[in-house]
Amino acid sequence: MADSIMSKAATMEIPINSNGDTGSLPEDDSLEQAAQVQWSIDEKDLQQVMVSGPNLNETSIVSGGYGGPAGGIIPTSSIKGPAVRFNPQYLDRRRGTGPGGWPMHHSPSNSGLASEEVSRGVAVEKLDSVKKWGINTYKCTKQMFSERFGRGSRTVDLELEAQIEVLRETKYKYENILRLATALTSHFHNMVQTQQALGDTFADLSQKSPELQDEFGYNAETQKLLCKNGEALLGAINFFVSSINTLVNKTMEDTLMTIKLYENARLEFDAYRSDLEELSLGPRDAAAMVRIEMAQHEYQIHRDKYERLRSDVTIKLKFLEENKVKVMHKQLLLFHNAISAYFAGNQQQLEQTLIQFNVKLKPPGSDKPSWLEEQ
Repeated sequence: MADSIMSKAATMEIPINSNGDTGSLPEDDSLEQAAQVQWSIDEKDLQQVMVSGPNLNETSIVSGGYGGPAGGIIPTSSIKGPAVRFNPQYLDRRRGTGPGGWPMHHSPSNSGLASEEVSRGVAVEKLDSVKKWGINTYKCTKQMFSERFGRGSRTVDLELEAQIEVLRETKYKYENILRLATALTSHFHNMVQTQQALGDTFADLSQKSPELQDEFGYNAETQKLLCKNGEALLGAINFFVSSINTLVNKTMEDTLMTIKLYENARLEFDAYRSDLEELSLGPRDAAAMVRIEMAQHEYQIHRDKYERLRSDVTIKLKFLEENKVKVMHKQLLLFHNAISAYFAGNQQQLEQTLIQFNVKLKPPGSDKPSWLEEQ
């Protein structure tokens, strides 16, 4: 059995030249037949081949390096003729697939090296940014605790700090005005809606009750007039609320955001200032001088940032005060005139107030969705 197998295998030899290239025999067909012969041997035949085959001690070494025979194959002493050594990976290489049948991807080495260099550069840049952030956070945290426990000094601009405190108190009080004015708008809107429903009911009863037609009629007219004036007053109050909301939640909030950046810059400036002072009190060897020079550079950067933001805060506080006075003068005058005209029953003065302050009323029913939106 072993002789027959070896004789079949000998006919399927793949000739190899000295450079490892294949010969001129048909490639795929012979390889497929060799694979079928190799894979058709069952366990019993394999055991017989292992028993009757040549001893490992009598088998010559197959050398794949330089200095071997010209053919690249050394035949064994017990088997005459070249032996077949089938390698399934050879078929994979011929078909363009890797081990297990997976497709082999060929990428140019230059593009791979370029992408690797780019990814390495991005990683180094991220690592540097994280390192700088960690050092800055540590220094600022240390400075903050030192100030809180009274061990460290801080830079204080008394005039600017007083203005910032006044702004925070003003914002708190204006938020209270905004909250109360919004509540007044909601309650007054409900009252106007009730007056409108009451006027419609009086008008309906005036048509259905001949004996009380006049009484229901002038009450209906009164409620409708009050509803009309109430809508005008609602327009004035809504305009007042919208202006206060813009002043508080946009203008003041923008200034407070700049103040927050300024306070963070002040903390960083003091942290690097304290670090420079500590290094200046230490030894003055070569390594220490290098650290002092680096600390001086960082100190100068954060000092410039602090000075710039302090100037920005000063300018914004000045413009905010001017804007606040101008806006509140107009809005408080509008609120007073509209409220006085409404409760005095002076419809003409109320209309003149709305025209004076360019308050545009919404047409009746504009708040209700159209029949297309209700579908």
